[in-house]
Amino acid sequence: MKKGLLLLPLILLYSILFAQDQLKAIDALMKKKYEADQPGCAIAIIQKNKLIFSKGYGVTDITSKTPISSKTIFNVGSITKQFTSMAVLQLEAAGKLSLDDKLGKYFPQFPAREANNITIRNLMTHSSGMVDHYAFVDTKSIRHGIDSDVLRAVENLDSLYFKPGESYRYSNTAYCLLSLIIAQTGGWSYVDFMRTNIFQPLGMNQSFIIDMNRGMPEVATGYEKTDKGFERLGPNESVFFTTQGDGGLYTSIDDYLKWLTALQNPGILKADWVGKARSPQHPIDLGRRLSYGFGWFVGDADAHRAVYHTGSNGGFRAIVFTIPEEQYAVIIFSNRTGIDLEDLVKEINKILSINNKSFTKLDSLISFSLPGPNFAPCKKTPLFLTSSERSWNASAMELN
Repeated sequence: MKKGLLLLPLILLYSILFAQDQLKAIDALMKKKYEADQPGCAIAIIQKNKLIFSKGYGVTDITSKTPISSKTIFNVGSITKQFTSMAVLQLEAAGKLSLDDKLGKYFPQFPAREANNITIRNLMTHSSGMVDHYAFVDTKSIRHGIDSDVLRAVENLDSLYFKPGESYRYSNTAYCLLSLIIAQTGGWSYVDFMRTNIFQPLGMNQSFIIDMNRGMPEVATGYEKTDKGFERLGPNESVFFTTQGDGGLYTSIDDYLKWLTALQNPGILKADWVGKARSPQHPIDLGRRLSYGFGWFVGDADAHRAVYHTGSNGGFRAIVFTIPEEQYAVIIFSNRTGIDLEDLVKEINKILSINNKSFTKLDSLISFSLPGPNFAPCKKTPLFLTSSERSWNASAMELN
């Protein structure tokens, strides 16, 4: 018995030293990826509901050389979609709308094919079949595109990629329309609704939705990595950077951790809403057991579900990977392109002995037809996601 008791401190010491070695390995990995005087990232890791790692790497701006920290504010691209979806679920709970409402209830100007068949649920799960807006927005007369510009671009398009509900195609257009529906039913503009009903109740005081008519606090500058170095790529360089419901959120690691805590410990965010958002709502790949929830990709190929999303907007990149049952999460917000964050998360998972098999890289998941496990991107129309590259005519776009 005494020998067993003596072994306990040794086992505990070994566990502590092993954990320290893991964190040192993660720190070394991040320093290798992000040089101290270049645009970089902020990262946080949660394990068993405890913050085990939080640090900034690189600088917020290559001129000021301000170091990145957990308080640095980034645009997080399509991470916005989980917040937009939660706002819709709040409004559903309040009886302001139904997920089965048809598009025509809110936008009667749409042709009958869209107005009478696309539902809010379809918009939330990328199963609407709606044509992407990018090629139809008059970018020559618009410097900063907003969600109402998206509506005007698609409201007269009498065509669909597929019958609503029968397939999957990632759609920023759909989430721009959702923000307009939130404004119609919520009693505030989308920007104000999010601040009043989500950010303020959760104490996310650094978080906001971009609005070029309002001032912004000091935020990180986004950069595109090129052969010549780093070039600014933000709201003044990309027409579609400023759309809101699909990718307009600015937040910090510290603020996002408040959101993640609310997801893991329902209160202000009700358990029913969180459960819906982070569970399968529409299949993407039946073979890999991959689905889309409401603002999240959901993988069920492992005993413990993986729930995750990426973000891409201008020179910003972001990823949130979670295993809710294990209270595990990796969050990375970056102000540069050129580093594969999905691969980086996989490297971090390996260091921490997280062997979840449900994490599928998203670059192959943009468009999918349900019958069969093979991905089938549409070939007639380019697949556009959150943001454009520098071209003002939207001929080339960034994937998210």
